[in-house]
Amino acid sequence: MLLSRLPPLLSDWPALLSGALCWQLNPDALQPTETPLAGGWLVLFGKGLGASHLARLAPLLAEQGLAATLYPPAEVAGVPLLLLGCDGFSPELVAELKSGEWEIDLCHLPALPTLSEPGLLVMDMDSTAIRIECIDEIARLAGVGEQVAAVTAAAMQGKLEFSDSLRNRVALLAGAPVTILDEVAANMPWMPGLQLMVDTLKGAGWKVAIASGGFTRFAGELQLALGLDAIFANELAVDGGKLSGQVSGRIVDASVKAEVLQQLAQEYGIAAAQTVAIGDGANDLKMMGVAGLGIAIHAKPLVRAQAAATLNHHDLEGVICLLAARACSELRWDQR
Repeated sequence: MLLSRLPPLLSDWPALLSGALCWQLNPDALQPTETPLAGGWLVLFGKGLGASHLARLAPLLAEQGLAATLYPPAEVAGVPLLLLGCDGFSPELVAELKSGEWEIDLCHLPALPTLSEPGLLVMDMDSTAIRIECIDEIARLAGVGEQVAAVTAAAMQGKLEFSDSLRNRVALLAGAPVTILDEVAANMPWMPGLQLMVDTLKGAGWKVAIASGGFTRFAGELQLALGLDAIFANELAVDGGKLSGQVSGRIVDASVKAEVLQQLAQEYGIAAAQTVAIGDGANDLKMMGVAGLGIAIHAKPLVRAQAAATLNHHDLEGVICLLAARACSELRWDQR
């Protein structure tokens, strides 16, 4: 089956390809095969997903000496999705895919967690679960917005050590009324797809937690609203109704975030392969590194380069796409 003959809509592909158990992706065509592959994975998802993406992907696979079979398509959270099983995993292919401009999200992974088994997802809060950096909003209301935002940006890009940068930023907030926190909490925009992602995971028996370099005041709001299993964040010290300019207790930095994920996995009895970490900043990389799957969302360049999976065109509904993709490997084209 020539790739050029595939219909524009993925939903029309099963009728056309029902004559074979599975299809191997070759540079310009799909070849019938009896052997679906599962030694590595390629997940492609996006509103404009179609045959042109397979045609672009096929020669890249050939260059890396990878064979891949195409599983029947799905629609997850309203997003068209394709899963390909490979005969192995290639870091070189990952680098090639990340260097290109794609109007969809696609990830090449050695393993994929599944929603059919219990799992754990730990997410960052600022610019991940919500669309703002809370400390920048507090600083803006306190009249020191520009100074704090510049330090936040440098810290998230990995240019500053996080704990020191946090102490320096919080020091600038000294004397601000604690009521500022209420104002920020009341106008805290959730990342699109947050509710859907949490509801989907909880419905599948997963545990969901926040590990944030932000603050408990805001993480607590999300825990109450979403029924999160746990939150770990920093505590702003208050003195006489005003922020003291200090952080109480141990700072939740990159190392603590990684510890949180491992601690929760052990507490809940979750296999390492079924753990997921999501974040956008450099201080999320250690947490992503110890997770079964690390996902960068709208992330800084350093984080996009190092994360196993990246969401550049989707919000948190993209996480559902990645975690639901493994179910496609149970499907066969000749079983309609």
